[in-house]
Amino acid sequence: MSETTIDTNELGEKIVRVLKTIYDPEIPVDIYELGLIYDVFVNEDYDVKILMTLTSPNCPVAESLPQEIQEKVKSLDAVNDVEMELTFDPPWSQDLMSEEAKLELGML
Repeated sequence: MSETTIDTNELGEKIVRVLKTIYDPEIPVDIYELGLIYDVFVNEDYDVKILMTLTSPNCPVAESLPQEIQEKVKSLDAVNDVEMELTFDPPWSQDLMSEEAKLELGML
């Protein structure tokens, strides 16, 4: 493996680190810990697909949040392209939050 080759798993971890810098404007917890990111796919061409949801379909950042995610992930050097897919199936619930997020919000 040459030094210029990037492992897709390693790239996936970098993407998660970027996702953890993006916060829901109404909740002081990052979108990853909130459980808004359902899946991150990286193919051999370094195209990224992110499957995500929002806390509700009427979320005030329904337009801007996926765009912010797309721009920040695309800014990673190795990423070729980013496709966002928004889904409400399954709908988001507090059960999807990490223990860390629940603790942060005083739910534990």
